[in-house]
Amino acid sequence: MLNLSSSLSSNLSADESLTSYDYHLPEALIAQVPMVPRDCARLLVVAKDSSSHCIFRDLPQLLKAGDLLVLNNTRVIPARLMGRKVNPNFPDVPPLAVEVFLLEPRGEYWLALVKPGRRLKPGALIEFGADEGSLLRAQVIETDEATRGRLLKFEVLKADLDFETVLQRLGEMPLPPYIVSRQSQPEQYQTVFAEAPGSVAAPTAGLHFTPELLKTLEAQGIRQAFVTLHVGIGTFRPVEAERITDHAMHAEWVELPEETVRLIQETKTAGGRVIAVGTTAVRSLEGIATQEGTLQAHCGKVNLFIYPGYRWKVIDGMITNFHLPKSSLLMLVSALVGRSRLMALYEEAIAQQYRFYSFGDAMLILPGAKMEQTQD
Repeated sequence: MLNLSSSLSSNLSADESLTSYDYHLPEALIAQVPMVPRDCARLLVVAKDSSSHCIFRDLPQLLKAGDLLVLNNTRVIPARLMGRKVNPNFPDVPPLAVEVFLLEPRGEYWLALVKPGRRLKPGALIEFGADEGSLLRAQVIETDEATRGRLLKFEVLKADLDFETVLQRLGEMPLPPYIVSRQSQPEQYQTVFAEAPGSVAAPTAGLHFTPELLKTLEAQGIRQAFVTLHVGIGTFRPVEAERITDHAMHAEWVELPEETVRLIQETKTAGGRVIAVGTTAVRSLEGIATQEGTLQAHCGKVNLFIYPGYRWKVIDGMITNFHLPKSSLLMLVSALVGRSRLMALYEEAIAQQYRFYSFGDAMLILPGAKMEQTQD
């Protein structure tokens, strides 16, 4: 059963209170490896007044000709680096093991989370690549209070290499900490349509698509368009404020091309539905749209925080995975289907042994549709 708190603060509504977005998930339901093939994941289909249990490959029968899927074509970079703190002034002191998790470039620097943070003050030096001789060095420039991270300045130590090459050689795929198995392959944490490098986490709703499924959807008149949102700390940073409206989202870089704007406008004009694949695609479209729902091509940052009460401007539905308790992603989905209903759907998914989180199963949410048939 979901472990919802009944001790809400008297001045908070249920939708405003962080504890209302908590639930208990059995550890066995945290997916450790992806489904093979990708499109055999289970799919909980949520319509206006009902829900049903399907398989992801059923998607062509669940959508209609004239619908438009908007997918995030970002590509995950090998953002985790293992290095060592060094002190040239004391060469006999054993180096300290350091983990660096890159978040985003900031001009000539990189914003990163580091461990152990208390030992990495401004001026500290970190080197990477001991097995091949040091290939890369980073200097801590300053602490970023907003993220509790560090600004790092990197220097490549081999003249015939550049930073991207060294990162590909030394970096590791940044799987979430709840994935403790290392059986998956790096490409399984990329969508089949990933193109633009820059994310530190996968847009996981897109992991379920195969090239064959995309071709089938297109052949049935279900078109596809793309945005690029480089997933950063804004996606997975936990909500800590008890009043969720006090939470500040970290901005993430988004590119919305003119072609996608055109396809959305054509879809709306023809009466089709715009279905966002993943919360990143949702935030891209809704964060760029004007209050009237107008879209223009865009390249820049977006920090929209969506929670119950939000007035939707662009999307008519979405595909999403199952999200962590008390997360901004859970609040976003609650804004589309209602918090109480979503928590009941999560309870149903747990009872039905759905697989949760990044490598887990998915939901198709069509809040304006009536279910024409149910499938097991």
